[in-house]
Amino acid sequence: MQLVFATHNKHKFEEICSLLKNRASLLNLNDLGIFEEIEETGKTLKENAQLKAKYIFERYKLNVFADDTGLEVDALNGDPGVYSARFAGNEKNASKNVEKLLKIMKNIENRQACFKTIIALYYENNIHYFEGTVEGTILEKPIGNKGFGYDPVFMPKGYNKSFAQMNIEIKNKISHRAIAIEKLVDFFSLKN
Repeated sequence: MQLVFATHNKHKFEEICSLLKNRASLLNLNDLGIFEEIEETGKTLKENAQLKAKYIFERYKLNVFADDTGLEVDALNGDPGVYSARFAGNEKNASKNVEKLLKIMKNIENRQACFKTIIALYYENNIHYFEGTVEGTILEKPIGNKGFGYDPVFMPKGYNKSFAQMNIEIKNKISHRAIAIEKLVDFFSLKN
């Protein structure tokens, strides 16, 4: 089965490829010759995921999925949420996003947070949604050099390491994206 993952993000694509290995032939936006950003103008993660998948589906009539992920911090009323990638500005600089988050949370005791991924799948002219969530804590400083985004400051519940300290095999078993992808894989298992 061939699927398009509507992303330019190399890290996300590699993560998803390792999760879907042997289950689908995956293409990304670069493979389709799409190099411009698909605007994320939605007010929710679900809307953004749907916008990106719909953009490809309407133009190419291919089975496609897109995701949007947000870090929701309890003490910040769910922020940065849908604005996680642009938290410190439109250039989507992960280091600046982490820096801003840590600065805001400097004297905050409640460090509970969750990562949430929503996947929108256009498959055979229908849209389907899959959600993955992982609870955790925001660390006081970045630790680890693996992963991307907020991984160095997010420690999932039940672990004593940040996502950025975990090898990809462990992260891919417990992450928000892995949970959402597993639901996507289950969907295709039921179809076959």
